[in-house]
Amino acid sequence: MTTAMKLVIGVGNHDRGDDAVGLAVAERIRDAALPGVGVILLDGDQLALPDAWADADDVYVVDAVCSGSPPGTVFRFDASRPLPVWFGHRGTHTFSLADVVELARALCALPAHLTGYGIEGNRFNVGAAPSPETGEAIKVVADRLLHELNGR
Repeated sequence: MTTAMKLVIGVGNHDRGDDAVGLAVAERIRDAALPGVGVILLDGDQLALPDAWADADDVYVVDAVCSGSPPGTVFRFDASRPLPVWFGHRGTHTFSLADVVELARALCALPAHLTGYGIEGNRFNVGAAPSPETGEAIKVVADRLLHELNGR
């Protein structure tokens, strides 16, 4: 186990438009090649998250959300508290990020620090192109996350 490892997990599906935002942010972090930072691209299986973060103390998860806010809206949460209701929407996943975090909390399987970013999506159909608003939000979240990873 790497006790001080930082980990970024991008969740999504490249074939469903805005659902790929988490993957796109994680790819940007991976391309930055920060020392001591691992990156995992998780293609849609939210239940794989606890296994993915099992050896990390400082975890960041990025995913698309459907809260009814304008596309491209960025949300941030700290999993030391219950997740906001808008992370409970399942979108294209069987289980929502909130479902998985609360299950991991109940099983005492949360990392020491779990921070999440959600980007409000608009287009989730198979074959849909990402919306322009989420393209800008991907840059914003990647920049914020790079700043956090370098400062923590």
